[in-house]
Amino acid sequence: MPSAAQASPDRPEVRSLAGASAFPDAVPARTPGAEAVPGRRILLAAPRGYCAGVDRAVDAVEKALEHYGAPIYVRKEIVHNKFVVETLSRRGAIFVDETDEVPEGARVVFSAHGVSPAVHAAAAARNLATIDATCPLVTKVHKEAVRFAKDDMDILLIGHDGHEEVEGTQGEAPDHIQVVNSPDEVDQVVVRNPDNVVWLSQTTLSVDEVMETVRRLRERFPKLQDPPSDDICYATQNRQVAVKKLAPESDVVIVVGSANSSNSVRLVEVALQAGAGAAYRVDTADEIDEAWLEGATTVGLTSGASVPEILVRDVITRLGELGYGEVEEIRTATEDIAFSLPKNLRADLKAAGTNPDRARRGNRRSLPVDVK
Repeated sequence: MPSAAQASPDRPEVRSLAGASAFPDAVPARTPGAEAVPGRRILLAAPRGYCAGVDRAVDAVEKALEHYGAPIYVRKEIVHNKFVVETLSRRGAIFVDETDEVPEGARVVFSAHGVSPAVHAAAAARNLATIDATCPLVTKVHKEAVRFAKDDMDILLIGHDGHEEVEGTQGEAPDHIQVVNSPDEVDQVVVRNPDNVVWLSQTTLSVDEVMETVRRLRERFPKLQDPPSDDICYATQNRQVAVKKLAPESDVVIVVGSANSSNSVRLVEVALQAGAGAAYRVDTADEIDEAWLEGATTVGLTSGASVPEILVRDVITRLGELGYGEVEEIRTATEDIAFSLPKNLRADLKAAGTNPDRARRGNRRSLPVDVK
């Protein structure tokens, strides 16, 4: 049987990676596949998978391909998920590292992670038609950085050097921002005025690690200011809370997500810290090693915020084949947030008579899934 993420004769390709993946249908209480082994079960985290920003970015590329036609260029990975990038590539998206790889005058989408003003300027210099799919929550952090830089503050950006989101935020005020990668780096931080310091954060980090970094920073800089609102996105927090809930009951936790997905990698760490017997990250169901499950009766399952639900359903099917027949969803929050498409894409769709409104709960698009 082909996986839900694979083509088949009666389903040549998945119709959409957006919309329905953000708001998946209910999971059956019994897994498909081989006969279940009594006592074996799956604890399925909810919320999991796509956040609203990822869903918007993926939908933006799909809508651009439908409306303008291929090729559509995308700077960096639109979201950090191998399957999503490969699927969009097959449909006509061309992923590049920098704007100078895009033919002059062509159309380019900026990823959900955001870009710096220098990237916008480089695109304008090449006369590129841009679609900015930056997550609105990342844009919020950018605006905070600009405002604090205007106040001539030292900005301590808690995040990971080299991550696209960090590069984009740092580019808003490079003379004022320094990156703090972990609590262990706090002692090396040097500021001009300890009384005029603020911290910001990459949106996809572990809440606990960020708070520990802030605690140590405040020990050194007692007047350290907080951002006006929480920088770690609601989806990152919700997924971590859900994993913390199921981890103590899980012999093994499996996190579906790509290696370059910061929030997916953090979920593995959070699961272990919360008491899971073991935790592993996989891109797809075929990466599951049966040895991981030796002696395990309860498997926790979740996915990062850039993972389409179809990949989770494949893992459920695979676990069912291995005898894990009972599925219990552990829900700690309900998400119904949706972001509108980028303004210029939305305007072009409306001008062409196409409805640009996003799918919401109760009005979601169909997504083919191999679950009986």
